[in-house]
Amino acid sequence: MSTRSRESESRDPLSDPKVGYDFADAAGDDLTVSLPQSLTIEVSLPTPVHAAPDDELAVSIVEVPVNPGSVEVVKPSTMSIAVVAPTPAPEPKPEPVVIPELPTNDERALNRRDLSRRERARGDIPTTPEVASMLTAERLIDARKKKRVKPEGGLNAFLYVATLHIVNRGDSPSVLARKAVEARVDKKFEGGARFIPVLTRKGGVGKTTITALLGMALSDIREDRIIAIDANPDRGTLSERVNKQTRSTVRDVVTLAPTINSFNDFTTMVSRDETRLDILASDTDPLLSEAFDENDYNVVADLAARFYSIVLTDCGTGIVHSVMRATLQRADSVVIVSGGSVDEARLASETLTWLEANGYQDLVKNAVVALNTATQGTNLVKLEEIEAHFKSRVREIVRIPYDPQLAAGSVINYRDLKPLTKASARELAALVTDGLPARQGA
Repeated sequence: MSTRSRESESRDPLSDPKVGYDFADAAGDDLTVSLPQSLTIEVSLPTPVHAAPDDELAVSIVEVPVNPGSVEVVKPSTMSIAVVAPTPAPEPKPEPVVIPELPTNDERALNRRDLSRRERARGDIPTTPEVASMLTAERLIDARKKKRVKPEGGLNAFLYVATLHIVNRGDSPSVLARKAVEARVDKKFEGGARFIPVLTRKGGVGKTTITALLGMALSDIREDRIIAIDANPDRGTLSERVNKQTRSTVRDVVTLAPTINSFNDFTTMVSRDETRLDILASDTDPLLSEAFDENDYNVVADLAARFYSIVLTDCGTGIVHSVMRATLQRADSVVIVSGGSVDEARLASETLTWLEANGYQDLVKNAVVALNTATQGTNLVKLEEIEAHFKSRVREIVRIPYDPQLAAGSVINYRDLKPLTKASARELAALVTDGLPARQGA
């Protein structure tokens, strides 16, 4: 090895940048390679691209929020978006509702004429739709096949029977008048019960008899329930006008009120006559009768209002008694009973004066006076003058004629009363019903 080679071995090749490396080729010649002082290498790498797997794409969430409006993409390469706010659509205007007009009377008459022609033609169809009101009984029922009701009373009934039901002139005028009164009595009510007290300041004028007679007339015509309550604290006798079916009284009703839950429970404490009038008796013991006060009456009246449509109250002569106050507070109308004598008429008029002085002016204006002509002294008094006096103060007045059955003061058989008595009772019932409101609170 040469001297140059030995020197190169003694030097640190990393510390001397100028050092060279000698190589001997195959021929034995020395080769010297010189390296540059600095070396720069440039490498161009590809841009890193992240490719998401398919499973990530399936659950990925778009990072760009989207408005419900339209989205316009401006530059897809830079992912810039322009959001256009949606323009509110104008609210549609509701179309006016067109209600077809009902056909006039002339149009209905024309349709009826068309129907007659259609019946003859068998199969014609009307040109315009018909309303339900055109299906009337007069149109649908053949008058030739309609059976008329058997006439009542007088010559018309005789002709109907004599001609073997061929001639039917209808009811007689008297029967028509009676049916008109009954139609008034059969007035329909809406709401709760109607209360009608029967009162006067004098005893012995037939107040209890008038109460029973009025209740029987109402029950005989109407289909609903009627009750008459004997609220006389002075040993009333209303229950003696019918056949007694129980010994219960108003005191029993007050005592057993919490256990009365149905109409059947209540009917075990009343007596019922042939017209279906129910009567609740008063206490026979004077001490217990005096104990029947305002609170007790309210208990009985509340129960009666649950089961009956009309409640009559036979009041006592004690007009300042507490029961009278409770009775008048519930009253829808009142019946004042007057006798045919001078003092009886005067006391009945004083009853009206007392009512007016105590705030019951409306009851006085709507009151009905029952003039009982079966009392003593009636034949000596001008009844027309008594009627004229009361007509100036009350709404109506009715005469109750003398009837032996009423004068007896015992059980009243309504069917056996004289026709004039029953007619007067129906008229009294009609006048009282006329003054009752059809709707409660009206």
